[in-house]
Amino acid sequence: MKVHDLKPAAGSTKHRKRVGRGIGGKGGKTAGRGTKGQGARDTIPTGFEGGQLPLHMRIPKLKGFKNPFRVEYQGLNLDVLDASGLTDITPESLHELGLTHKGALVKVLGRGEITRAVQVQAHGFSKSAEAAVVAAGGTVTVLPLPWGDRRPPAKGNHLTNR
Repeated sequence: MKVHDLKPAAGSTKHRKRVGRGIGGKGGKTAGRGTKGQGARDTIPTGFEGGQLPLHMRIPKLKGFKNPFRVEYQGLNLDVLDASGLTDITPESLHELGLTHKGALVKVLGRGEITRAVQVQAHGFSKSAEAAVVAAGGTVTVLPLPWGDRRPPAKGNHLTNR
């Protein structure tokens, strides 16, 4: 089979209706445009919305959107926890050492290795990090998120002070 042998499946394409070809059949005279007025003439630009700000100017220029319910975790790797020297690791103790922001949601990630038994409390763990802490003889505690089991509060100027 070659490119010139390709053709669409039977019934998938239709010939367009040829209008404005005289009074001998359908589609003559006004050719489905009604009588008079702007719509009968060839004067409306594509996308014109009657003077209302057109859709292509209303929508933001950049693609996508910013999810107001996104949950931001601050990631910390095992090698950082091992170097911290702590045996009981909590988000508060990490903040005191300057490793996290105040009130940050902490997620422990699996880069590096941990050489001693530690008790780690965090809001999230990667599977490899959890396995490494348990293998070193430590314990892992997943802290509940501050907003409970519902979705997080929305962030952003247009969503605050309502």
